[in-house]
Amino acid sequence: MPLRSRLFAALATAFVALATPAMAQKSADTLRVTWRDGIPVVDPYYNSLRIGLIVAHQAWDGLVGRDPESFAVRPLLAESWQYTDPTTIEFKLRANATFHDGSPVTADDVVYTINSLPTDKKVSVPSNYAWIAGAEKIDTHTVRVKLKRVFPAALEYLVMVTPIWPKAYRERVGEEAYAKAPVGAGPYRITKVDGVHQIVMERYEGYHAGGIKPKAAIRNLVINSVTDSSAEITALLGNKADFIWNFPSDNFDNINRIPTLIAMRAESMRVGYLSIDAAGRTAAGNPLTNLKVRQAIHHAIDRLTIADKLVQGGSRVPEAPCYPSQFGCDGKAAVAYAYDPAKAKALLAEAGYPNGFDIELVTYILPQWSAAVQNYLKAVGINARISQLQASAALQRSIEGKNPLYLGSWGSYSINDVSALMPFFFTGGGDDYARDAETKTLVDAGGATTDLDERRKNYSAAITRITEQAYWLPLHTYVNTYALTRQLDFKPYPDELPRFYLAKWK
Repeated sequence: MPLRSRLFAALATAFVALATPAMAQKSADTLRVTWRDGIPVVDPYYNSLRIGLIVAHQAWDGLVGRDPESFAVRPLLAESWQYTDPTTIEFKLRANATFHDGSPVTADDVVYTINSLPTDKKVSVPSNYAWIAGAEKIDTHTVRVKLKRVFPAALEYLVMVTPIWPKAYRERVGEEAYAKAPVGAGPYRITKVDGVHQIVMERYEGYHAGGIKPKAAIRNLVINSVTDSSAEITALLGNKADFIWNFPSDNFDNINRIPTLIAMRAESMRVGYLSIDAAGRTAAGNPLTNLKVRQAIHHAIDRLTIADKLVQGGSRVPEAPCYPSQFGCDGKAAVAYAYDPAKAKALLAEAGYPNGFDIELVTYILPQWSAAVQNYLKAVGINARISQLQASAALQRSIEGKNPLYLGSWGSYSINDVSALMPFFFTGGGDDYARDAETKTLVDAGGATTDLDERRKNYSAAITRITEQAYWLPLHTYVNTYALTRQLDFKPYPDELPRFYLAKWK
């Protein structure tokens, strides 16, 4: 039995012996969530973290929402919508929606939010809003959103990453004070925010009816941030948490042996990847600018074993740099790289590095996963020094062009279209380490038309180019592990968005 498992078993035995029959916080009607990493800025537009997106969907609403079962777009703050022309969507707002301060949601709030996004330099993922030309008020409850160009995935972006700010409140207190005492229009309202340690929410009793989100069933939601997976598991076993997720899979069976807990798995749209500094942003002429070196890295890593043995639970190795279900994710267009250490060594020798080289590998993912990548690289002569950081720090370094090799993950904000992934990494933004004009042209063209065949053609060509040049290596799909008290009725969905407002006590 691995040391980690033996330690877990000893800890679990101790906690079970001390446990009382009253588990969880059902009696206090409080769902306690513990996860790794914090959110330095809770305002949903000013962080690019998955946990930030999750918080946003509890406390904010957008114009439209998603049916979690079918992924269909459904009414939320807007009760209806229509395209009045190919680049204009008109929304009719529902009259009964209010923000957490009691003020009504009106066209002024929508116009204020939408018109702020294209020019706000603090928006963490500007590519999510590059398609927006602006919004105009027709009347108090009617607004038109204008697109810069034809953009087929516009409604998907409005569903997932476009919550509405309250204009009057935010202008009155200012953006910094707003982030510390945010007001949204979602099922939960935030009552305390220290994003790197704790966020406290309570059910918004004035939440509107008629949209895809219901009124929250559980009154209180408390989110605690910790630094590592051991702290998460300790909180769960010690009855200090009712829900954790993405813990190391070698604890999965152990958790299920505890009568008061249950562990479950569900594949998500998230892709684990290795970004490679082909453009030489970290150092001009570094080994990674050499195509043969990048190809060697692709051949050096046994992705299938990582998916099967480390991630587990049905994880897959994507053929292309995207999630397989996303529109435009053409696996057949990708150049394949089989696991072949001998070929990797030969390519390194051809590139002028017969003895390998030293390089930094920056990451925030589970240490055992980064260690596996490190070991595969070392086996062919590449000595990767791991810099293990918290997600926010690693992401900031990536944007600044400081990560030679970057082991990360991308959930596409759960948007089922490659326009939620490829522009982020291949159109010149902070996380683009290819800086390739041909790839950028193809990716831009794929998002600039409603002609499905034309979109497919351009995205397929981009995939061929990206994989030929070995710019970006998709490692595996993510399988989320969830562990929770058996008193909680919770269902995971493939868009990797825990809907705590749907959870209820059994």
